[in-house]
Amino acid sequence: MEKLELQKIANEVRKDIVTAVHAAKAGHPGGSLSAADLFTYLYFEEMNIDPKDPKKADRDRFVLSKGHTAPGLYSALAERGYFPKEDLKTLRHLGSYLQGHPDMKHIPGVDMSSGSLGQGISAAVGMALSAKLSNESYRVYTLLGDGEIQEGQVWEAAMFAGFRKLDNLVVIVDNNGLQIDGQVDEVCSPYPIDKKFEAFNFHVINVTDGNDMDQLKAAFDEAKTVKGMPTAIIMKTVKGKGVSFMENQVGWHGKAPNDEQYAQAMEDLEKVGEALCQK
Repeated sequence: MEKLELQKIANEVRKDIVTAVHAAKAGHPGGSLSAADLFTYLYFEEMNIDPKDPKKADRDRFVLSKGHTAPGLYSALAERGYFPKEDLKTLRHLGSYLQGHPDMKHIPGVDMSSGSLGQGISAAVGMALSAKLSNESYRVYTLLGDGEIQEGQVWEAAMFAGFRKLDNLVVIVDNNGLQIDGQVDEVCSPYPIDKKFEAFNFHVINVTDGNDMDQLKAAFDEAKTVKGMPTAIIMKTVKGKGVSFMENQVGWHGKAPNDEQYAQAMEDLEKVGEALCQK
């Protein structure tokens, strides 16, 4: 898929995120928006998947370890055709299958339920090990937050993955620099993230702009060439990317826009879309 087409889809994913969280009157827009390009690249370019057959045996797996950014995942799944886009407006509503965190039992395309921070990567490591033991060719991807990697369980999973040489595993860290209580380096600094993963026998790829499709492509292309060790992609992103008043604002980690803010956010994203159409 061409870069411009991916960028247009990512902008639609961002509109979906804002729409879903506004309709829910709750949720996590900041980290969903920072990862919108990553979700788009994975589901429209990188992964071997089929929306018509969400459970096909040889599909690549994805685990959203930072499960609170479910609006981003749901939006990408809807754009990819796993379920109707209209259903995004039921996010977090009583009786909706689109809960506040991913639910593998009820949502097409979700490979693992998640929400408790630190646990998703362990599930992904288990999936990657299973593929190795069964001589299956599928790859496993998992997205972590930079605040999430303050959890000790993350490093237990990383130690195991490195020791077992799980080269079918790609761990992605969304390094947007902010968590619910503030800047990650002021709450409990995880830096240097790359050196930590290297110490656990990972091949590390640093992406200076994780909101850039070219850089994401280069990183995932490189990951596919790595043999004998798992890969960690550390991508610098902008929290709240695409919405002017949300960008790099910690307050937008976990709250919904009101009607006026929603209108402003959609206007911002419409302008981005118009600019992309001019290219």
